[in-house]
Amino acid sequence: MDHDQGNRRRGLPLSELDPALTEKSRKVIGGAIEVHKALGPGFSRDIYMNALKIELEAAGLEFEMDAEFEVVYKDNDLGGVAIDCFVEERFAVEILARPGQIGSLERLALRSKLRAADVELGLIINFSERRLKDGLVRVLNPDKLNLNRPEDEGEDDDYEESDDE
Repeated sequence: MDHDQGNRRRGLPLSELDPALTEKSRKVIGGAIEVHKALGPGFSRDIYMNALKIELEAAGLEFEMDAEFEVVYKDNDLGGVAIDCFVEERFAVEILARPGQIGSLERLALRSKLRAADVELGLIINFSERRLKDGLVRVLNPDKLNLNRPEDEGEDDDYEESDDE
């Protein structure tokens, strides 16, 4: 129990993300809620993916289903990874339809995909939960977030100045 509370405390507040990105992710979540209200838990993943496509189109969001991204290591292409739904070329959505909580494995897998896609935000949506809010998890790419933090750049500059003295 303490472990879960620790994870919540470490989370980055939505206010620190790009407001446009946050708004688009809210539209996706709103669409997922509409799908879950209408269908409830128990269908296959494909059913939920098809229903979510309808909601994303209705919300006016651009998206690509099963988007492929290359994984590169030391300038070598290692292969590709697929993201269930890549929204507005800004964030990833992974869709589940299976009983059980979203665990570390799913979070780590999505974080790796975020790195491959070079984006900062991902959502995991598990439609098999009785209450959809229990099946929603936000995952952040710490590499991408650290690049966007100006205070980190300032610290590096101070360190370099100290070396020159």
